[in-house]
Amino acid sequence: MLVYTTSPSGEVIASTAEFQVESCLLNKVNLSFVPKEELPASNTSLKLHSSPRSLCALCAVDRSVLFMKPEDELSPSSVYNLLPLKELRGYSFKDYYLEEEDVNPCVSLDNILLNGFTYIPISPHGEGDAYDILKVPDFDFSSLFLFRIYSYIPAITREITMAKVGQVSALQLLDDSDYAVLKGMNAGSPMETIRKYFPETWIWDIVSVNSEGNAELDVTIPDTITEWKASAFCMSPDTGFGLSPTVSLRAFQPFFVELTLPYSVVRGEAFTLKATVFNYLTACIRVSVILAQSTQFLATPVEKEEDSHCLCENGRKTVAWLVNPKSLGLVEFLVSTEALQNQQPCRNTIVETPEKGRKDTVIRQLLVEPEGVEKETVQNSVICLKGESVKDKFSLLLPSDVVQDSGRAYFSVLGDLMGTAMQNLHQLLQMPFGCGEQNMVLFAPNIYVLDYLNKTGQLSEEVKSKAIGYLVSGYQRQMNYKHPDGSYSTFGPRYRQPGNTWLTAFVLKSFAQARSHIFIDEKHIQDALIWLSQNQKENGCFRSSGVLLNNAMKGGVNDEVTLTAYITIALLEIPLPVTVCVTPVTDGTNVPS
Repeated sequence: MLVYTTSPSGEVIASTAEFQVESCLLNKVNLSFVPKEELPASNTSLKLHSSPRSLCALCAVDRSVLFMKPEDELSPSSVYNLLPLKELRGYSFKDYYLEEEDVNPCVSLDNILLNGFTYIPISPHGEGDAYDILKVPDFDFSSLFLFRIYSYIPAITREITMAKVGQVSALQLLDDSDYAVLKGMNAGSPMETIRKYFPETWIWDIVSVNSEGNAELDVTIPDTITEWKASAFCMSPDTGFGLSPTVSLRAFQPFFVELTLPYSVVRGEAFTLKATVFNYLTACIRVSVILAQSTQFLATPVEKEEDSHCLCENGRKTVAWLVNPKSLGLVEFLVSTEALQNQQPCRNTIVETPEKGRKDTVIRQLLVEPEGVEKETVQNSVICLKGESVKDKFSLLLPSDVVQDSGRAYFSVLGDLMGTAMQNLHQLLQMPFGCGEQNMVLFAPNIYVLDYLNKTGQLSEEVKSKAIGYLVSGYQRQMNYKHPDGSYSTFGPRYRQPGNTWLTAFVLKSFAQARSHIFIDEKHIQDALIWLSQNQKENGCFRSSGVLLNNAMKGGVNDEVTLTAYITIALLEIPLPVTVCVTPVTDGTNVPS
């Protein structure tokens, strides 16, 4: 909120106050699991409600993913922070950008003592003088002609204490309600669970809601004992963007086993495989822990092997083996833990056997890599077909000292002379970001990749949608670095740096080439073209203006002849009409002008 007044003497007095308001979205999206707690590998429903005929994107990930990068979670505030806010400074008159070069005050900043009061020439809230206050973004004072005035006000300050309204704590995976959950689980649940599917991302899908604004997704819970975090955002032609609160589903069972092992090892390298059994029942149980034997590895218990282990309420037991892999590739480890019908007491406590979920089996894979140093040899052959089949032979000779079982071969057939060099081009697509130079360096390759894939018939709808989205984002972002005169610079007009000739030519060429893929306002192209033409000298060369930080954009050169050639190429690739006249340069070269 801005409050200002003008005294009879012409002095302007102003003050501002900020109010935090809730970031609201018109499209109200609700998401819920039914039920909210279930056994791993069981079925559940994800219900969605939003504005009718919305298109919604659903996501459910393991909560550990959000622990690693909580800032990546969408929220109304993070969405609002994505909206561009231009910093308004000074004012423009015709082609001139007017703003004071120095910030020295026109009056002394010394304190004044008058009638027992001390006056200081700054705001007690640290917000600057009236001139700075009235320059804040989103206020239009075009009808006022303001002078920079340092008004003196009494140095009286107030403190406003804001109390916290409340706190939100994250749900724990296991709490007192889990025991009630266990009692309410379906009595028909299996006696044994076999778990081998442990993704970090569970749901990643797009769904459409019906005319009543509802959608339901039947899903199977993965095998991970964890808490799943799900959210959704929707787009509606009537109410626009909407975002749901994050909801949880807990995959939980009475007792279970977890394996601890590395991602990969080298064959012959011994490592410790740990199996930890957890008991969240309200009674003690006796469990057995068994590692299935395999020809792919040798396993030796770290401690003396026991037939059963005592596990009481909220207890855990870890069993370890020293494992030495013998085979290459993915090696499976199968560990089972079972609640035994054993009457032997635990610490003078009678043991019990759970009615369901008596046995839990976990299957995990380990990548075993060959010892030695990897060496790869590539053989190529060009085959010209003339209506008949052609055979070609290759000799696959392995070195005499090759590691046993480590040899492998693969082949690919391509109808392109560029071969594998042009494969997977879609992976070069990137979201433009950064300053005016960085943004364009990432913007331009998206055009070239899109053109090549389209002309060679390799462009899929998914890649096309991704590339066009990146181009639209980069195009909109580049507007932050455009000057009122039509030129572009690294950091835009707010830092009072002049437009750069090299960057403006690059933007002009890139925008012109992007017109076949996305909408480009013709005014931006004409503005850049006019500004470049105004920087052309009488001899036909172009005058260098501004500073370019990334020398790679101009090939490491910095003279007028190379700059003129660079701009000429950009003008020809727009392309300009053939009626454009040509002005001779002093060295005899002709360039368009």
